[in-house]
Amino acid sequence: MALQQLEHADDHMQECIDNCLEAAQVCEWCADACADEGEEMARCIRLCRDVADIASLHARFMARNSGYHAELGELCADLCEECAEECEQHDHDHCQACAEILPECAESCREMASA
Repeated sequence: MALQQLEHADDHMQECIDNCLEAAQVCEWCADACADEGEEMARCIRLCRDVADIASLHARFMARNSGYHAELGELCADLCEECAEECEQHDHDHCQACAEILPECAESCREMASA
């Protein structure tokens, strides 16, 4: 956790920020590792890169209490779910790590989007 507590963030928002940052990290690792796995990993790489970008952006929107974080949260949740489904299909450790971490991020993003 980068900050103990943001003034405007309740526990759910802080958890979502943490989940988004973790998702961004694992997706960056996965995309980089998949680049060495061959052309059949292109979709995984693209989805992981999308999640890494959107999840880190969503965390920043929540940190600054943007009025648009809910809309971005829905998109982040959708991408996390799609990427987790893709990663589940691959036996690589990095893909399995994504498949494990991303559903939790999706759930917390959906919770933030509906709050």
